Amino acid sequence: MHELYSDNEMREAVVARWGDAVAPDGVVDRAAVAARAFADPQERAWLEGELWPLVGARIAAWREAEVARNPAPPALVVEVPLLFEAGMETAFDATIAVVADEAERARRARARGHEGLDERTSRQLSQDEKASRATWVVANSGTLAELETELSGVLAKLAK
Repeated sequence: MHELYSDNEMREAVVARWGDAVAPDGVVDRAAVAARAFADPQERAWLEGELWPLVGARIAAWREAEVARNPAPPALVVEVPLLFEAGMETAFDATIAVVADEAERARRARARGHEGLDERTSRQLSQDEKASRATWVVANSGTLAELETELSGVLAKLAK
C-alpha cells in the first residue's frame, strides 16, 4: 500500500487535503500523513476512503495478471493489514490472521518508527477478533524462522 502514495492522484489528494507539508519535494511523507489521519477519526476515514478502493483495484489487477500467467496457481497470497476493517475479506477464498501478543506488537511498531501507536491500534480490530474472523490463525510472537514455518504449513494446506 505504501507505493500507492507515489501515484500522482493520491499525492495530489493528500496535498489538497492537508497541504504541501505532507509531500515535501513532491514525495508523500507517510509519517506526516499518518500524523494527520490518526489524529482525527474523520481524517482517517477520508484517507481510508481514498486508499481502500485503490488497494482493492490493485489486488484485482494483480490477481488477474497472475491467473493469466498461470491459470491454476496453487495459491495467491496478498497481505492486507486492515483486511477485516476494510471489509475486503469476502474477496478471498481464505484468510490468515497473523497475530502477536500486544507487547511484541508494540515493540515492533516502535522499532519501525511508528508514532501514535495507540491511535493506530484503536482503529484496528483486536487480535482476538481478527483471529475469530480468519480462516487460519498464525502466531507471530517468535522468530522470523518460526513464522515462516507456520505460514508454510498453512500454505501447504491451502494448496491441496
